[in-house]
Amino acid sequence: MCERKQTPQERYAAKYKKQFKIDCITTTEQDIIEKLESVPNKAGYIKQLIRADIAASKAKD
Repeated sequence: MCERKQTPQERYAAKYKKQFKIDCITTTEQDIIEKLESVPNKAGYIKQLIRADIAASKAKD
């Protein structure tokens, strides 16, 4: 059986994409879970928070 060829999007993702996973405990981190479930774009929200933190740390320097 021959293998399926990768699409250009799959080749690009394999080369450039990096994923991060976080575990949240439902008994102790329910506030985080509820906030993430309330936003429509979780990845965008997390990236926005990280970029704001980077800008704040640069402003302190």
